Amino acid sequence: MTQAAPTTLADLRSEIDRIDAAMHGLLMERSQIIETLIAIKKTQVSGSAFRPGREADMMKRLALRHQGLLPLDTVESIWRIIIATFTFVQANYSVHADISGGDAAMRDSARFHFGFTVPFVTHEDARAVIAAVADSAGDLGIFRMDLGASAGVWWRDLIGPAQPKIIARLPFIERPDHPAGTPVYCIAKPLTDAAVREIVLYAARVERWSEQLRHGLAQHLAEVSASAADGSHLALLVAASGETPVDAIRSALEPAGLKELTEIGSHAARFAFKSVR
Repeated sequence: MTQAAPTTLADLRSEIDRIDAAMHGLLMERSQIIETLIAIKKTQVSGSAFRPGREADMMKRLALRHQGLLPLDTVESIWRIIIATFTFVQANYSVHADISGGDAAMRDSARFHFGFTVPFVTHEDARAVIAAVADSAGDLGIFRMDLGASAGVWWRDLIGPAQPKIIARLPFIERPDHPAGTPVYCIAKPLTDAAVREIVLYAARVERWSEQLRHGLAQHLAEVSASAADGSHLALLVAASGETPVDAIRSALEPAGLKELTEIGSHAARFAFKSVR
């Protein structure tokens, strides 16, 4: 016999209490699994628990299945905090942020994506963030993607096998009026087996600017994300599809007198969400 749906306020409140208790129980059950994971993988070492590819996949599946009255912003934030906090439990870390473009936007981004349990450390510019992450046991760093020329050639500080690399572009779910919509790069020490390579980033040095560059790169699903003078040369930050061979990027940059091309990270492609409500 099918149980009748609750009809009174008392019944509805009782159902809400039941669901709340069930959600709390599931979080505690998830915690127990993480304890087992730590024991099996012995990952309670800072920086060893980041899985940006898995996180991006989880967020995409969450957005695709979401429906109903509850805003996706709220659901995304809850899930991000769950992921970030359980990662912190596995291996403590801090988030370093460049606040040169304003503290509020970066603080909103850090708290939306990593919650309040993970320590938040501010710095005066992107290069200081990179240095802090490089000197840490395994922290994360975030800074705005739209840094101007005054920020210098910060991406060259990511060159080198032991230097931090870009591992994510946040927010992953792209939509208008996102509450933490400031586009930021997230960096970490190199991840050996967890990086996602849908978008690959390169640091390049060329002799001069050439209008052929944009067209040549676009043909290979690539673009110049940032540029700045670097002594007598021009430094470029190039973003390309992970399916584009590095030789194709190199060929597209040759007309400008390519001197150097080095991979400095990768991240998941943004997921554009359109509400079906």
